[in-house]
Parts: sequence; C-alpha cells; structure tokens
Amino acid sequence: MAFQDLADAVDAGKRHRDRLIAVYIGILAVILAVAGVGGGNATKDATARNIEAANTWAFFQAKNIRRHEIRLMISEFEVLLATQPGLPEAARAMIDERIAKLRADEARYTSEPETGEGTKELSARAKELEKQRDLAMSKDPYFDYGQAMLQIAIVLASVAIITGGSALLFLSGLLSALGTVLTLNGFFLFYHVPYIG
Repeated sequence: MAFQDLADAVDAGKRHRDRLIAVYIGILAVILAVAGVGGGNATKDATARNIEAANTWAFFQAKNIRRHEIRLMISEFEVLLATQPGLPEAARAMIDERIAKLRADEARYTSEPETGEGTKELSARAKELEKQRDLAMSKDPYFDYGQAMLQIAIVLASVAIITGGSALLFLSGLLSALGTVLTLNGFFLFYHVPYIG
C-alpha cells in the first residue's frame, strides 16, 4: 500500500511538472507568434519604405531634369541677348520677361515648401524614407534569430516532457530568454548586436 501511494505521488508530481511545461510551451508559442508578426511587419515596412524612397527619388530626378532644361533655356536666352546687341527693344523685353519667368520656374523646381515637391523637399523626404527603410531592415534579423531561439526552446521543452530531463528544460529556458530578448530588441532596438542587425 505504501509503495502504491509513493508511485501515485510520483505520477502526480510528474503530471504536475508536465502540465507546467505544457503551459510554458504555450507561452513560448505566443511569444513566437508575436515575433513572427513583428518580423513580418519589419519586412513589409522595409519594402514599403524602399518603394516610396525609390518613387520619391524618381520624382526628384524628373524635377531635376526639368530644372536643368530650364537652366539651359535661360543660358540660351542670355547668350542670345549677349550676342545680338542690335535686337529691337521689344524683342529684348520679351526675352527678359521669358528669362524672369524661367527663373521663377527654376526656383519653384528647386524649392516648393507649400507642396513639398521641389527638389530640395523631395531629396529630404527620400532620405527620411531611406532612414525608415534602414531602421526596419535592422530590426528584422532580431525577429528571425528570436524566432529560431524560441522554436528550439519549444522543441527542447517538448523533449523534456518525454524524457523527464531537467538539463533540456534548463537549456530551453536559456534559449527562450534569449529569444524573448531578441524579439523585444526587434521591436525597440535597445542595443545593436554586431553581425545581426
């Protein structure tokens, strides 16, 4: 009878331990899901900011080409005025008026704060988008490594249920802590780990 009570107590202890490990595995699965979402969002953000930056640089280039064309036209009109001193006063006035309008257009292509579509504003916007892209790209590897650590921790904890081994459970705990820290770092970038992000 005493032996049976002892065996029942051992079985109850093992069942209790296994339940706690199962809850631990469930918590790890939730953290793993959060890491997966964070990594997916970081990848999407990096891709979206890269596309926006490329589009902004393309718009910048189109404006810059147009600005360069205007500068060439101004230059041509100035050469015309310098090389044709005998132009009638009315023609000179028309050319001067055209040069003034072209200079105004050039200034607008250079900087247009009201619309944010001057080359100066477009360049600043594209550089900001590139910073956001780079930030998202630097976050992504932390999620990847965090997910790997959490997946290994789940496997080790599952094996610990079967084998009853405490060493595997301890190793699982270490890896889960590391995976959780890496996941949190993916969200907040508390620190930079060389060769990761």
